[in-house]
Amino acid sequence: MGRKEKIAKAAEAAMNAELDASTTERIADVAAKDVRPAAMGKGEEQLFEKKMSKDEKKALAAQKKAEREAKKKATKGDASEAGGEDDADADDAAEGGAAKGANGAAKGSEPSAPSAPAAPGALDTCVCSGVLTSRKDSRDVKLENFSISVHGKQLFDDCTFELNYGRRYGLIGLNGSGKSTLLSVLAARMVEIPEHLDIWHLHEEAKPSDRTALESVIDVVRDEQTRLEKLEETILETQGGDSPALEEIYEKLEKLDPATFEKRAGELLNGLGFTQTQMHKMTKDMSGGWRMRVALAQALFVSPSILLLDEPTNHLDLGACVWLENYLSTYPRCLLVISHSQDFLNGVCTNMMHLTVQGKLQYYGGNYEAFVRTREELEINQMKRYEKEQADIKHIKEFIASCGTYANMRKQAESKQKIIDKMVEAGLVEKVVPDPVYRFRFPECDSLPPPVLGFKDVSFSYSGKKEDYLYQNLNFGIDLDSRIALVGPNGAGKSTLLKLMLGWITPVEGEVQKNGHLRIGQYNQHSEDQLDLQKSPYEFLRDLYPNGIVTANGLERLDVEQWRQKLGQFGVTGERQLEPMFKMSHGLLTRVVFCLISLRNPHILLLDEPTNHLDMSCIDSLADAINCFPGGLVLVSHDFRLIGQVAKEIWVCDNKNVGPWKGDIQSYKKHLRKQMGL
Repeated sequence: MGRKEKIAKAAEAAMNAELDASTTERIADVAAKDVRPAAMGKGEEQLFEKKMSKDEKKALAAQKKAEREAKKKATKGDASEAGGEDDADADDAAEGGAAKGANGAAKGSEPSAPSAPAAPGALDTCVCSGVLTSRKDSRDVKLENFSISVHGKQLFDDCTFELNYGRRYGLIGLNGSGKSTLLSVLAARMVEIPEHLDIWHLHEEAKPSDRTALESVIDVVRDEQTRLEKLEETILETQGGDSPALEEIYEKLEKLDPATFEKRAGELLNGLGFTQTQMHKMTKDMSGGWRMRVALAQALFVSPSILLLDEPTNHLDLGACVWLENYLSTYPRCLLVISHSQDFLNGVCTNMMHLTVQGKLQYYGGNYEAFVRTREELEINQMKRYEKEQADIKHIKEFIASCGTYANMRKQAESKQKIIDKMVEAGLVEKVVPDPVYRFRFPECDSLPPPVLGFKDVSFSYSGKKEDYLYQNLNFGIDLDSRIALVGPNGAGKSTLLKLMLGWITPVEGEVQKNGHLRIGQYNQHSEDQLDLQKSPYEFLRDLYPNGIVTANGLERLDVEQWRQKLGQFGVTGERQLEPMFKMSHGLLTRVVFCLISLRNPHILLLDEPTNHLDMSCIDSLADAINCFPGGLVLVSHDFRLIGQVAKEIWVCDNKNVGPWKGDIQSYKKHLRKQMGL
């Protein structure tokens, strides 16, 4: 008997055991007609689908359960047969061992909704409210009178929060406005969300353990399968087989075939930049960035009803960004993503959710580019209506004032005042409040003769061994007019190249030559570590430079107002200049770091992923500052748009070499898509 016949036989036996004898003939007829060929698709066929009776739905539930059990048994049987064959090769044996380990980890563990808790302490001072107005058995979520406050500060103020199934939302707003807090509130279910909708909040990396990346992904999916099966049983017992909540459960369970777990997990990890060797590396031996990729693969495989992603591209190279953009562009359920990358939002989103400075949520159809166009048009029209309304009110008030105390004019004045009262009661048109505009600036630097930084026959490896060389025989120069973006896969050595330029590491062979007067301003993911978070930005900078800062004209001492002016240039304004930095968001701390870089009066900027914590207006301000900067630039970034704004040259780091790319960054993106077959 073949494998398919075995599965069918097992399914039939399970059905007969569970179903009532009086309905056996009817059930068999329903199964034979195959009444729901596409019921669990994206929903198009459901419009014309024949409505099923309660008994038919129960029958279908039992049939699906039996088929899954049969698949599981068949998968276990195949694994046993493969393990018992004498001619099985070593790779198959290794894969069998990995699968066995994954089973062992999942066995006996209690399933739980894959909704990661918020960061410890992040919601301790958070107060939120909202009324669920969508149906509790719906796949959509709608909350009215939705409000969130943290430390007494109102972030969301009596607004409408809405997520519709099958839509992909980009959440945008200023740094510190409350975007990440919103995701944490949803994940912690601090407001009512239907229980049948599972939520996955990707905000932390996978835990370091003895499990490999591949096993870690498979473990989570096995737990998810167990959770769904138990949830199915609970719903059948409490709500019956006609519950709409069962539809998505069946859809997910049908796609969770244990026989394909390893293959699908491998495909996801490969798309996120893992090689075969890295997939079989224990997560405890990985950096935080790679463990974050493992966590992202887990979330994508589970494919929750509501997927919450906070800056998912921060730990990815350009290739992985392209792959993720393509993958999420067809996410079938509900996605809410925070991203500073306009390019990424354009490729992924069907809708934009804008958090305004007044704490309101505004919704726009289309991607980020469509949002910018639509918002601009709406604000122009709103300002026209506002100005006309204000002009009308002014005209009426002038007429009322001209009436004075004349008795014959009093009635006309009262009539005109009633017009104003009715306008106020109906609600006046609000004046458009523009987003704050920051003017980042790096100071003028004195000129230096070229080349200011040169590599001569440079070879390097961390082990010092030739066979481990990341780079070999590098020869190039960087001048004050250089505008270079370094691209290439993770592990090619982009950050290593910057460290060689800085002198933090030394070549195994060759030398890095620097002008003796060269000042370098550098930014990387650890730059915030140099800040004393107990101090305010003003106190920190003042104490760091008690004798003044370096300028093109020598040392210059600054008074209080001048220090505050420097901070203001980078968007650290008002009370923020004087409050302890531990209260600040990462976005504000990043701006303090850039202010610190500017005080060093650099000749060259070496920037490694500078946009990770900046909002879009700040990224544009940074691009403007770089373009006005008279010195040189070497940039490593996953932000295609920023690279397009500031880079004159694209250098590809790969195969132990650094070479120019003949084209712009968008042509390089097309090249990456073609490489991946997208």
